[in-house]
Amino acid sequence: MIRDNYLDINKIVFDKKIFKLFYAVQSHGGVLRFVGGAVRDALAGIKNFDLDLATDLSPEELVEACEENALKTVPIGIKFGTVGVVINNKTLEVTSLRKDIKTDGRHAVVEFTSDWNTDASRRDLTINAIYADENGTVFDYYNGIDDLEKGIVRFIGNAGQRIKEDYLRILRFFRFYSIFGKTDIDSKALKACIENKDGLRSLSLERIRDELQKIIMTDNAAKTLKIMFDNDILSYFLPEIKNFQNLQFLINLVKKYNIPTNFYRRFFILYNPDVSLAQNLSSRLKFSKKNRDLFIDWATYSDVTLPDFENVNSLRKLLYLHGREFCFNKFLILVSLNLKESSHFQDILRQIDNLDIPIFPLKGKDIIDAGILNHHHISDVLQQLENFWIENNFSLSFNDLFAQAQNLVSQINNQD
Repeated sequence: MIRDNYLDINKIVFDKKIFKLFYAVQSHGGVLRFVGGAVRDALAGIKNFDLDLATDLSPEELVEACEENALKTVPIGIKFGTVGVVINNKTLEVTSLRKDIKTDGRHAVVEFTSDWNTDASRRDLTINAIYADENGTVFDYYNGIDDLEKGIVRFIGNAGQRIKEDYLRILRFFRFYSIFGKTDIDSKALKACIENKDGLRSLSLERIRDELQKIIMTDNAAKTLKIMFDNDILSYFLPEIKNFQNLQFLINLVKKYNIPTNFYRRFFILYNPDVSLAQNLSSRLKFSKKNRDLFIDWATYSDVTLPDFENVNSLRKLLYLHGREFCFNKFLILVSLNLKESSHFQDILRQIDNLDIPIFPLKGKDIIDAGILNHHHISDVLQQLENFWIENNFSLSFNDLFAQAQNLVSQINNQD
């Protein structure tokens, strides 16, 4: 189906210099179109800055066309038909029309074609097989526009066959359903996902993790994940999840107050893990050291409770001991686990952001000045004094603490 001037091309094009690429392809006898996510999201009113383009020129012909028009190219995936074209220091991916010759569930052997319908037929979902030219004319080979408007997410052709071509399409299906689905999940697609779920085992951890992260970051993640785990889609990879309601509460909460979303916070809510499980999950998903430490800290300090945030003195202690990032996330986690928004929710967030964090007045040299003889005791003395300072709500001055230090040092020197 062709719809003339159907799409406002300004929703896709943010740099008019891209039209030079369209001219280059056309001057070489070819056709260039936007495809996939950019077109789909523009039609759905979602901002998408990732541009994918397709052409009926072969990779070699595309490179030649660009060279003739002084456009720089980068061979980022020639084997699979993808050429990078540099526009204003940004590399756009342009892929030649293809058809699959052989697939193994992870990779495909392709052959180039000039048939747009054939290229569309190898894509996964109807809503991802919509093309648009530089004038906004849309080419919809599998009624993707109708499906998008109705909120129907389905595979092109035989769902099982599409999945067998790349098992990651199981997770992609659930991700796009979570974003665009407005109806009950497509029964044929779900059946095919269940029948082929073992194929996910053949994929790399990184591909599984990245797609799972995208699902968890959608607004309807709780509903979608429940469908997935009710049907054991990822049971081989992750433990059972129970806190779907808490996740949805968190999603609604951060949306209400325009709080930046955070994958690790959402993932933690799903399990509310103890330390052992937090270590297991962070290792399994290969979190960075920073995110792993933060994730495990949320579990380690399980004795931190909501009342600790509602008292200024106890909140200041938390900020001193753990920092703002920990306190901010731990508070959101606790509220979501409690399924009840605190009456002082915004005030507490402001305090977390604005309360001054005290600085411990003493340093190691001060303990030396207090007369310590055995320097191996310095850290122990500092720790005792710091604990005493915290217990007194940071009210003790340098002189107060130094006097305490002298008493402690005297006792230690006498014992030694």
